[in-house]
Amino acid sequence: FKRVYAKDISVQEARGRPRIYTPDVISALKDVWGASNRLCGELLFPIIREYTEVLRRDGMWANSDEATSKLLAMSLGTMKIKLGNFTKIQKKGRGFSTTSPSHLKHIIPVFSGPWDKELPGSEQIDTVAHCGSSLLGSFAYTLNIVDIPTLWNRAWAQWNKGQEATVGSLAAIEDQSPFPYIKLHPDSGAEFINWHCKAYCDTKGISMTRSRPNHSNDNAYIEERNGHIIRKYIGYIRLDCEKAVVALNNVYAVLCPYLNHFIPSRKCIEKVKIGSKYVKKYEKVPKTPYQRVLENEHISDEAKETLREEHAALNPLVMKKEIDRLRAVLYDVQKKHGNSSNKI
Repeated sequence: FKRVYAKDISVQEARGRPRIYTPDVISALKDVWGASNRLCGELLFPIIREYTEVLRRDGMWANSDEATSKLLAMSLGTMKIKLGNFTKIQKKGRGFSTTSPSHLKHIIPVFSGPWDKELPGSEQIDTVAHCGSSLLGSFAYTLNIVDIPTLWNRAWAQWNKGQEATVGSLAAIEDQSPFPYIKLHPDSGAEFINWHCKAYCDTKGISMTRSRPNHSNDNAYIEERNGHIIRKYIGYIRLDCEKAVVALNNVYAVLCPYLNHFIPSRKCIEKVKIGSKYVKKYEKVPKTPYQRVLENEHISDEAKETLREEHAALNPLVMKKEIDRLRAVLYDVQKKHGNSSNKI
């Protein structure tokens, strides 16, 4: 009885197992999550080691070796739970469709798939309007392009979506691509289904197909990236001054390499109809476009070596900070020189 009464009851003893993922481990996870622009657990998990290695290489990793080891040993299920505590759901508005029919649609054949046999250089393309809440007047557009086999993504801003401006954007993007176009696949928008674009493709030996009208799934790869990339990073703000086009292209100059080298995704590999619904099956291991390029046997060794050298000099956290800075510059340019009063 003396031992019982002698015990200090003000001291509470912790029950159960000690916590493995202490605050320092969670802090390390949050650092990587922030550098990846808040990837979900499934996409962050397979690439987290590369992020920590690059940040440590460049002296930007302040976490202890013990915290780092625990972070790298964390299971996917645990990571998803921890990231769920970070995530805040943000509701975003909807954009506008600016696609219209063309008298030249019969010139370019319709293609609705399959896409799994396409070679590098087979691109789905689309334009995204930075019109805010109104399609009236002049404003900026983004020409968005994704390579089907590798998911290599490029974007280029232009003033309005005239035929000549769109062809100029196509040429500018190809000059920056690791492989040339062999096929372009747009929707039925007049900015693509025209003689300027057709002549550009014919001159360079590029084949051209188009989606069926009112079938957005025919262009599913690029439609998905319009939302996941352009709307996610740029938003729905109206950009109605030409200086904003320059500022937006400065953002894309960093954003596109960041996405291609450090942001993995999973491809849909099968779609099975069960009853009246389709069930999609995805790759088990997500990959970055950079990894897909290196694995593709149809891309030259020279192009791969150039990308390896580029990749070795990149740092995702530095790029993420630069993207945020350039986006702030973009919004300031629009606020100072734009004609609209749209909120960002």
